[in-house]
Amino acid sequence: MGATDVSGLGQLRQPDPEEVEERKKLRRLQIMMDMVVSVLSQDEELTVEEASELVANAKRAVLAMFPDKELAYNLLYRPRLQRILNERFHLQ
Repeated sequence: MGATDVSGLGQLRQPDPEEVEERKKLRRLQIMMDMVVSVLSQDEELTVEEASELVANAKRAVLAMFPDKELAYNLLYRPRLQRILNERFHLQ
């Protein structure tokens, strides 16, 4: 990923700085959510209160990075995190 051949003649364009920044933010988001899922799944000493706080803080961080994407968060991450909490702490 990087420069893209837009003409088919081997000429490469420089990536748009906004596109590069967006990719960086998305990568940070992926890493952060992977870490949250890992902690929720693997930290044996984590209480339900701490887990709930971790999920709430993750949501705040996501919305700080992507303020207009709450619906996407609710569709993509919320069900996954809720499922982990339900399985881990036998909630419902």
